[in-house]
Amino acid sequence: MIRPVFLLVFILSTFIMPRVSGTSNSDSESYRFSSIQQDTNSVNQILFNGRVWTNQYYMVEKDQFLFSKDFLPGTLTITGKTFTNVSIKYDLFKDQLITPFPPVGMLQLNKEMIDSFSVLFQNKLYHFIRIPEDSLNALSGYLNVLYKGKSALYVKYNKKIDRPTREGENDKFYQISHIYFEKNNNHVLITSKRDLYRIFYREKAQIKVFIKKNKIRVSKNDPESFIPVIRYYDTISQ
Repeated sequence: MIRPVFLLVFILSTFIMPRVSGTSNSDSESYRFSSIQQDTNSVNQILFNGRVWTNQYYMVEKDQFLFSKDFLPGTLTITGKTFTNVSIKYDLFKDQLITPFPPVGMLQLNKEMIDSFSVLFQNKLYHFIRIPEDSLNALSGYLNVLYKGKSALYVKYNKKIDRPTREGENDKFYQISHIYFEKNNNHVLITSKRDLYRIFYREKAQIKVFIKKNKIRVSKNDPESFIPVIRYYDTISQ
């Protein structure tokens, strides 16, 4: 657990720390920090709350980030307060958000304080919510919201490391994703039409007609392909 750390305490502690080789000078110098970064008021102490991030996996091929290894423009909501024009990288391997923090380098934000965030990539906005860790719910962390109505559809992204056993091959990051249907705070993994028919067993006949009539092809490789079916389900379910 990362305890809340006020900005002044953070600066005093981090400035006396040696710079870690995993964070390059070019990283911290080339990213333009948003207009809120120099403020020391109590609101921005909420935003800049976390610990110094260092790349412990710089020897692994590819990278651990969602969409891009570069910072992306985003919005953060932390304990009910929204911050705009924040530069964000989403570390999928650790399920953590990172923002620039000159001159120290980069800051891993306090995950327990974050309600939601959005990032813009290739002119498309992606919105994520955070589900707190709960012993009664195996699903936690950041989820991309694909659809939200009476029910909801989410994608959970993750990156893992492939560690080849053959000599001469390097470790490499690879990305996986899981699609979840949510209703009444229950999350169910879905991968195919068969899963939909199992979940919507009362509406199965109507769902089948809808999919056939509209020539819908759902695929776990295209999570958004499930959206029309979930939206239709909301119109016919009790």
